[in-house]
Amino acid sequence: MVKAFKGYLLLFVIVGVWCAKSSAQHTYNVNGNPKLDLYQDSLVVLSEATFAAKDDLSRFEKNAQFVKKLVTALKVNDSFKYNFDSLKRVSILKSPDNSFRIITWFVPTDQGTYRYYGTIQLGTVNGSLNLIPLADSTPTITDANAITNGKNWYGARYYEMIPVIVNGKQPYFILLGWKGNDQKTTKKVIEVLSFEKNEAIFGKNIFETVKNGALKNRVIFEYNKLNSMTLTVDAKTSMIVFDHLAPYDPKMVNNFEYYGSDLSFDGYKLTWGKLSLVENIELKNDPSPNDDLYGKPVKASTIVTKSIH
Repeated sequence: MVKAFKGYLLLFVIVGVWCAKSSAQHTYNVNGNPKLDLYQDSLVVLSEATFAAKDDLSRFEKNAQFVKKLVTALKVNDSFKYNFDSLKRVSILKSPDNSFRIITWFVPTDQGTYRYYGTIQLGTVNGSLNLIPLADSTPTITDANAITNGKNWYGARYYEMIPVIVNGKQPYFILLGWKGNDQKTTKKVIEVLSFEKNEAIFGKNIFETVKNGALKNRVIFEYNKLNSMTLTVDAKTSMIVFDHLAPYDPKMVNNFEYYGSDLSFDGYKLTWGKLSLVENIELKNDPSPNDDLYGKPVKASTIVTKSIH
């Protein structure tokens, strides 16, 4: 039993870090399809036009055109092998076994909020298209801890993927995502993706946020929008590590507009099939480049995001 557990943990760390790096470097894909090159050029124009739009109506019209063009491009045979690496505003994470990739992005609104868009493209033997659309249902999800699916997605722009392997299989994938919230706060999320009968399932009862407490299906962080937060995989500690968030004033507990990093770090470590919280860990490495997609909030028409890839 002890040997099996050690192997479980080791695979989690090694494959997780490898996947994160490979998704960033696009070592798993090659370009060179002239037809898809042209589609990508059009998609880049539409993506930039979406963010340059001056109001919600224009912004979402451009995004609708982007979605339609993206689906058309993905219908091209063997599009799964094309990396679309010029789409800097779109995150594309591919599983290390090439079974699927998840494509996510967001659109800002005039109200300072965000809408999330995405799809999961499944790999097929003959190169044909097999998609699982993701519909952002954030405004209508009353329980942020609920298990959801593609039709009822707790939207985010994912930037890191960690496959969890048991006995050589990949039963689920942990996703780290940015989830801008409103004019006052930003969110980040640790999500779990698994598949049941060709359906995407989000959330899994594996997070021990309090010792011996009830397990949660996902972890959500919320903090002041002017601040940044590290949330990444750390190979040295074999954990998902993140800034410990705390209110500036003890009187502001649960008022996340006043939350920020207190310069300490916590982490989640895989232990007997669950991710257990470890507090006050020591990190010797530099902060991750994925700390935040951008810093201070600006008007929607001028938002510039950092490239995740």
